[in-house]
Amino acid sequence: MKHQTLEELHEVAKVEVSFPAMTRGQRLEHWAMLLERNPERCLAAFPGTEYMTLDVRDKARSLDSALSVAFADPILRAQGLKNDTYGEAKRFFELTDWQLHAVVCHCHVGGTMKAGWAAIQVRSAMGMEGKLFSRLREAIAHWPVFRVLTHARE
Repeated sequence: MKHQTLEELHEVAKVEVSFPAMTRGQRLEHWAMLLERNPERCLAAFPGTEYMTLDVRDKARSLDSALSVAFADPILRAQGLKNDTYGEAKRFFELTDWQLHAVVCHCHVGGTMKAGWAAIQVRSAMGMEGKLFSRLREAIAHWPVFRVLTHARE
């Protein structure tokens, strides 16, 4: 048997590297770790995610944002992260709108944020499961009166 490098194998075959599936917590932890590699890096914030219609919000993206950092990582892409849109991040990281809003929205930090700050918000989202306030806020956001107001803006 002849030893070949991965590059040599790519010349004769399509080589796919597979990773064991990560849990939600592992995906969030990995994202936070990516952000913490350069905590002083300035990242772009998303403007007014809470005021966007659902369709616009799901397609929203911002160059050099916390979501771009996640999408640039080959491990997260191999795990199934398809792009750096708000909707894809919400799906992939299994976050509520309120949790993702806390990570990426400009209303907390202005037009830019430090990567270290975003990492803290990601870690906060990891620990929010089961907390009464977050569940209550999420339930209120789905009351019919708030859905009517959201649709009225469309």
